[in-house]
Amino acid sequence: MKRVFVICGFFVLALVLVACSGHTKDEGFTTADVHNPMTAEGLSEKESANMPKITFERLEYDFGRVIKGEKLTYAFKFTNTGKSNLIISSARSSCGCTTSNPPQAPIRPGESDVIEVSFDSKSQQGEVNKMVIVSSNTYPVQTTLRLKATVVEP
Repeated sequence: MKRVFVICGFFVLALVLVACSGHTKDEGFTTADVHNPMTAEGLSEKESANMPKITFERLEYDFGRVIKGEKLTYAFKFTNTGKSNLIISSARSSCGCTTSNPPQAPIRPGESDVIEVSFDSKSQQGEVNKMVIVSSNTYPVQTTLRLKATVVEP
């Protein structure tokens, strides 16, 4: 009976090793890309100089006058001006009328991408100011994007 368990154990181990060894997909980042920006204050100047840096073309966009019920989208363009891969972990909006679509893949140093932000004005009226908080492996960890509009009745 022991022999059967030992043979089954070796079989399972061999199966796991074979299944895992075929994993060759390049995810585009390594564990070195994952920083804890909350503790970046304790990093040396040399260490912090090697972190990614997110630089947006603009942090605020004003849609101007919009008719209630319109659905609007704006793409906030940014560049990784740092020296390691930029990973955006989330982009949370301040209310349900605003949604965002951040890139899922790491952004290499020097590369650019966009965060698409959509605003649905159907439940809004007058001056509106919505925020999207972008969290990433940068220091500081959060960047705030703003959308403005003046919503008027049709």
